[in-house]
Amino acid sequence: MKTKSFLELADVKVIAAAAEAEALKNSWAVTIAITDDGGNLLWLQRLDGAAALSAQIAPAKAHAAALGRRETKTYEDMINGGRTSFVTVPGVCGLLEGGVPILLNGQTIGAVGVSGVKSNEDAQVAKAGVAALKL
Repeated sequence: MKTKSFLELADVKVIAAAAEAEALKNSWAVTIAITDDGGNLLWLQRLDGAAALSAQIAPAKAHAAALGRRETKTYEDMINGGRTSFVTVPGVCGLLEGGVPILLNGQTIGAVGVSGVKSNEDAQVAKAGVAALKL
């Protein structure tokens, strides 16, 4: 039997604070979503000025990153590269850059999804949050 690591509330707060700091440093109005390894929402934070739609997109990006165990940019690149049938994957949306898995010893323990600015900027905010855990 294996032991499974998981995010605690203290971890989630560290991620959220770092992601928020990165967004504010750049004056980006975004929504930050953090999920567990199953894509279940643990945290949702919509910064002042973030579009209402971003509160739907950020959790979807985190969900896809957690379940797929990879950055959502991989899916966006795949689709843009011609594999358009991938948009029909059942139960998964948020296949845009800005979802980043949280990995510990090769295992996914959660994910961060960000929405509100350019996709590469969303990813920058998400990665800043993940980096704060110093895994």
